[in-house]
Amino acid sequence: MIDYELKQRIDEVKKKYEDIVKVFHPQDKLEELKELEGLMGTSDFWSDQKKAKEISQKAQRIRKIIEDMKDIENKMEDLEAGLELVEEDVTFWETVKQLIEEIEKKVKIFELELILNEKFDASNAYLTIHPGAGGTESQDWASMLLRMYMRWAERRGFNVQVVDYQPGEEAGIKSATLYIKGEYAYGYLKYERGVHRLVRISPFDANKRRHTSFASVNVMPEIEDDIDIDINPEDLRIDTYRASGAGGQYVNKTESAVRITHIPTGIVVTCQTERSQLQNKETAMKVLKARLYQLELEKRQKQLEEIQGELKDISWGNQIRSYVFQPYTMVKDHRTNIETGNIDAVMDGDIDLFIESELIYFAKNRNKK
Repeated sequence: MIDYELKQRIDEVKKKYEDIVKVFHPQDKLEELKELEGLMGTSDFWSDQKKAKEISQKAQRIRKIIEDMKDIENKMEDLEAGLELVEEDVTFWETVKQLIEEIEKKVKIFELELILNEKFDASNAYLTIHPGAGGTESQDWASMLLRMYMRWAERRGFNVQVVDYQPGEEAGIKSATLYIKGEYAYGYLKYERGVHRLVRISPFDANKRRHTSFASVNVMPEIEDDIDIDINPEDLRIDTYRASGAGGQYVNKTESAVRITHIPTGIVVTCQTERSQLQNKETAMKVLKARLYQLELEKRQKQLEEIQGELKDISWGNQIRSYVFQPYTMVKDHRTNIETGNIDAVMDGDIDLFIESELIYFAKNRNKK
């Protein structure tokens, strides 16, 4: 006989899948896919490259979701067969448990796939970290967050590049920007935008007192070249300087680093990680383009702030998440109330618990409006 706990897990995952399918409306999506494929089969389909690309990507997304649904349903059929076999032979228990775990994992991924359907969710991401007030303590905290996000991206198999790195005088960083390349990188990270708070006994305090530090995280999608962002060259001030920090002797001896100031908005972006000044300039322009697009979105769509949360002062009361090292260990997200005591794992990049909970939480709030 199947035990109660296992039966409950099976019932829960089945119900969760049924609820997700109700939202997705598979029959409607099959009809939509048929229409899209009809358009893709026309002789002049590629005459409008931008529109053709959008249609192709939409069709590919629907196909992928339908394939995942079929995969889950096949696994559920295997589970039903396994449960029947268990009644006759208890040696099939391990197979049944493994199938349940696989289905739970696939249903969770499927749910996130449906949630990540906004315009830039599938894009690569730029993630920037700035320390709050507090000097070395906050700068060190910013560098800890930098490592956390790099480790998270590596765990997912994403490609990570440090676009800009401004070291602190004693320790940590004054600012840093990561370019994270991978499918749905921006979609997964977009709700990490906000103020992150650290509580710990400071390694920089001779009296071993507890300190509270803050750092802000900003996340922007990589904007493709076919998105129109009007940048007047006369509005730019471009400065070059010698790169600081890691980068090799060659980089440090030449004025390869580039700082671009967009005069009308006051936005400043820098890049110093490449040996070539031209490469640094191209990367800095991409970051500027992303930031200008984000600025325009925020002007046009006030609800973006309601969804992502306004990036407020880097100080007490504005944090989205707290990381407590002493007198106890806890990481808590103040929006979803999700928490864990395994702070070492979190700082080593194990933050999927928070990211997935954020996506589900904001998707539900969005659907209520």
